[in-house]
Amino acid sequence: MGEYYASVFDSCFGLETVALRFFNVYGERQDPSSPYSGVMSLFMTAVLERSSPTILGDGEQTRDFTYVEDVAALCLKAAKAPGVSGKVYNAGNGHRFTLNYIWEQIQKIEGVTLSAKYGPSRAGDVRDSQADTTAARRDLGHDPQFSIEQGLRRTLAWYKTQYHASPQRS
Repeated sequence: MGEYYASVFDSCFGLETVALRFFNVYGERQDPSSPYSGVMSLFMTAVLERSSPTILGDGEQTRDFTYVEDVAALCLKAAKAPGVSGKVYNAGNGHRFTLNYIWEQIQKIEGVTLSAKYGPSRAGDVRDSQADTTAARRDLGHDPQFSIEQGLRRTLAWYKTQYHASPQRS
């Protein structure tokens, strides 16, 4: 509804708006204790604590995990681009990865092996999610710069500094 109202204000009043749909953004500074935290921060904490995370469902559900710096770059491009007012863009990288794959990659980066636990799927959870980034690439020249591996490495490096700096974990 917000996207619709933005387009109405654009067409009726000339108020320049651009709507961005964010897909599974991850990166530094996500608080794993927040109820709004994504699975990445929970995985990062689990690997550093050498504990097994609980994955809801079979772990084969997919998400378009997008590194925060790529999303920030897209926000700037959308804010500055001429002729895109009233349009909607997907803020993703256009790829999808299973939760099992992400957990495997984080373990590989950290050099540990920890089996995940599995719980019941969340009611109403989407099985697969992937952004169609065609319009963002075409209209905004958006080209995500970070591979999933690069983003995971940078994120884990940040969590390590926070994990070791935290007084309750020393």
